[in-house]
This record gives sequence, structure tokens and C-alpha cells, in this order.
Amino acid sequence: MIEIKEAVSKKEMKHFVKFPFKLYKDSKYWVPPIISEELKTFNKNENPVFKDADARFFLAYKNGEIVGRIAAIINWLEIKNQDIQKMRFGWFDFIDDLQVSKALLNVVEKIGKEHQLKYTEGPVGFSNLDKVGVMTEGFDSIAPMITWYNHPYYVKHYQAHGFTVEKEYSESKFPFANVKPEFFKKAQELIKRRYKLRALSFTKTNEVMPYADRMFDLFNKSYASLSSFVEITDVQKEYFKKKFISFVNPEYIKFVVDDDDNLIGFAIVMPRFAEALQKAKGKLFPFGFRHILKAKKNSKDVIFYLIGIHPNYQNKGVHAVIFNEMYETFTAKGIEMCYRTPELEDNEAIHKIWKHFDPVVYKRRKTFKKYL
Repeated sequence: MIEIKEAVSKKEMKHFVKFPFKLYKDSKYWVPPIISEELKTFNKNENPVFKDADARFFLAYKNGEIVGRIAAIINWLEIKNQDIQKMRFGWFDFIDDLQVSKALLNVVEKIGKEHQLKYTEGPVGFSNLDKVGVMTEGFDSIAPMITWYNHPYYVKHYQAHGFTVEKEYSESKFPFANVKPEFFKKAQELIKRRYKLRALSFTKTNEVMPYADRMFDLFNKSYASLSSFVEITDVQKEYFKKKFISFVNPEYIKFVVDDDDNLIGFAIVMPRFAEALQKAKGKLFPFGFRHILKAKKNSKDVIFYLIGIHPNYQNKGVHAVIFNEMYETFTAKGIEMCYRTPELEDNEAIHKIWKHFDPVVYKRRKTFKKYL
């Protein structure tokens, strides 16, 4: 008998966050979140996404033991502004028991029907800056902190419950040694002269902040054409600035501006924190913070988190300016391996940007959809 209970209290939400720690306790590849930060993400008083979204959190019990979890999400910006009648779900984890996964999905479907939505899709988060997709390949490599890891059996559960593939993503990597400056060195000088552009680099976080709002505005413009995109609101900008910008080495943030100081391109790269988070075991104190700071300072692996070019400048080679700046920084830092976040398989523009670096796909993931 599977019992589904909504997680409402602080104690129940802590159970919700900590369930994967048990599910993946023997995994060498799962990367735990920081428990306190995960709880803030789900706190309606902490995360401004709840001004435009609703979420309910559910736990599955079998014989009195927690055996699964799921977040049921409605993003009202998506529904009202884009007329996408989608019931989202994410943070979906479960033991290998079809009754458990079915019971959790039934709750999501019930909520979707109550709101007269057309279909449900997941796993996804609240917005495009959240984790996305169930992993279908790459189970024998460590997951970055910005993606979900899951057991191989997850996919068969989606299929068994009548879900079909909606979107496909790939994650790739390449050694920094693959980066040949001749591919962009001369081009970036020509592009800067032709369009009167200049690159901005930083050494302190407070130097970045005056440009942060414009970066999120440009993010909204440059990603608007992608499927599943939901814009970042002004309130969310403040939240993400505090949550992400301080996490990133300022020298790993690159901006490109025009003659009038308008932002027309940006890139954010992060140190690879996966191993540090494994050592932290979900806690910042007493030693977790030390592991993370060490990785921030010394990691020889980096993750390309976001890169965006203004629509008016796309396909004009502006990314060459960004790559040149990154190349100089990475050379000075002794970077060895570059990783990319999940990218839509049908995003041909982004794939073309990376082709000269001979990237190798090492993980794939998908979202699944079911009509209500």
C-alpha cells in the first residue's frame, strides 16, 4: 500500500530534501545539494519565483518508510503570458517500484486536471535556470551541481506510465587543450573593430553587479526563442544575483558591450564543484564551506553555465570575443577540462559555436510528456 502525503511542515520539507541522500547513498556519481540552500529554494518566503508560480511537494510512503518524492509546479507566467497549458513536475525521485512512481505522478496529474491544464511535463524546475531532464546516458560519470542525477531505471517508469519524450538534451565536454586560439584570435579583433565592441573582464564581484540586471535582460532576449523558455522577472533578478553571482569567480564572467556601453554578449563560467559537494555531504559547516572555497580557487575544471548574444548580433561572430577572453583567463588558471550544461538537441546555433573544440557528448537527458 502506497501512501502519498503532502510535505508542508519544516520537518516534512527536510525529509523531502534529504530523501535522495538515502536513495543514492551508495552512488559514486550523485552530487548532493546543500540542504539549507535546497530548503530556501522551496521556501515561499525566500524564493521570489513563488510570486508567479505555485508548487506543492509530496512524499510517498511504503510501510511507514519514505520511498519517493515529487514537486508539482505551475508557472503562471508560462500559462498566462505564453498560453502554454503545462503542469510541471520536478525533484522526482523514487525506488524501483512502479506503484510508487505511479502514485506520485497521479497526484501531479490530478492537480493539472483541477486547473484544466492540457499536459504534464518533467522533470523540470520552476524556470530555465533550474535543473532539467531525466538522465538517459552517462550514469558512470559524476553529475555537475547544476543537473539531476538518477538511477537508470527511471526511464522505464516514465514509459510504463504512458509518458513520451518531449525534449532531448546533451551534455558535452572537451579538454582545454582542444581550444586553438587561431579559430578566434584574428576574428575577434576584426569583429570588435567592425561593430565597435569591447570586452569587459572583472577581478571583483562588486565590479560585476552594475551589469547584472542588464545581463538578465539579455538572457531573456537571447533565449526567448527556445522551447520551454520562461522569462526571468525583475524580482527574480535580485534573487539570482545573490544566489549565483557570488558563487562565480568574477574573472569567469565576461561581457561584451558596444560603443554606447549596451550589453550585447555575456558568458558565465563556474568552477566544477561536484567533488567538493560530495565531500560536503549536504552541509556547509563545519567543513563543507572549506571544500567549496577550495574548489572555487583551485579547480582545474570549469562548467560553461550560460552564454548569450543579443539577437541583433547573433551569427556575427561575437562569441569569438568571449572565447578569446576566456582563453586568456583559462590559460593563466591552468584549466584542464571544460564542461557544458544541458543543451537542447535542436539548438543548432549553440552546437555550431562549440564545433571547433571537438566536444564529446558524455551525458544525455530527456523530459517526458503526457496529455491529461
